[in-house]
Amino acid sequence: MPVDHRPLAIFLMGPTASGKTALACALSERFPLGLISVDSALVYRGLDIGAAKPDAATLARYPHELINIRDPAEPYSAADFSVDAQAAMRRIGEAGHVPLLVGGTGLYFRALQRGLSSLPEADADVRAQLAEEAATIGWDGMHRRLAELDPPAAERIKPGDAQRIQRALEVIALTGQPLSAQQQGGRGEPFPWRVLKLALLPEDRTSLHARIAKRFDEMLNHGLLDEVRALRQRGDLKPDLPAIRAVGYRQAWEHLDGMYDAAELRDKGIFATRQLAKRQITWLRSELDARTLDPERPDIRGRAVDAVQLFLGNSH
Repeated sequence: MPVDHRPLAIFLMGPTASGKTALACALSERFPLGLISVDSALVYRGLDIGAAKPDAATLARYPHELINIRDPAEPYSAADFSVDAQAAMRRIGEAGHVPLLVGGTGLYFRALQRGLSSLPEADADVRAQLAEEAATIGWDGMHRRLAELDPPAAERIKPGDAQRIQRALEVIALTGQPLSAQQQGGRGEPFPWRVLKLALLPEDRTSLHARIAKRFDEMLNHGLLDEVRALRQRGDLKPDLPAIRAVGYRQAWEHLDGMYDAAELRDKGIFATRQLAKRQITWLRSELDARTLDPERPDIRGRAVDAVQLFLGNSH
């Protein structure tokens, strides 16, 4: 069996409020690790309280790459992250350390390890033709056509979702290939690092939900609304920007717009955070090569240490 000589890397993944940062910092005390943030909100400067960004003292003791690297008015994509993360991983490796990537943005992890699919741009003529056909046979009929051409996509897309049906058929018309096949993405070559994936997956979400509620209350008490007021006062930030659409910020922005009162802000913020955690858990369960750890178990740090020690072997 051939020996895998790729450098090592660790992915520490988990839903929001599951204790990822604390565990990453603890592991970096024990092993020669360099930390890289995998979080679509932490890349932005000025998104501190609502993003649960590690405080200055924590970052001074445990430096994280890819935190505070963008202004909130600037876009930042999964493709941008993939480029930045690989550069950071190489720097950490050259310093004699092993990169540990910690966060909950599944799309970033996936783009880094597997690459992104190259879907074609929208084509106005093809869309117009599909809209004409839909006017004749209805979107249910278009969905039946999609089921013939791309069964996996049709299974995911509801018959009434005209926009996604149109996009799936458009991709087929432009490329001759099913959308589902192209969305697999993938690199033409193996990922340059050999990866240990650790996934924090609570068996019972009750404690996670309680921590989410407690943390959102702490954010409100520590000045989340003042933070969002400061962002609004800049004048160049709009609610449709990715930074402002982040969970917590969107709800606070809408509250300051007068859309609902303080009690509803709290309810909506906690609900949105729970929904985020649910989506993250669903994604993590699809990562079949990950070693799962229950963050509620008292021995989680010991189990994580054992997994990292076994992965790193005698070389670290």
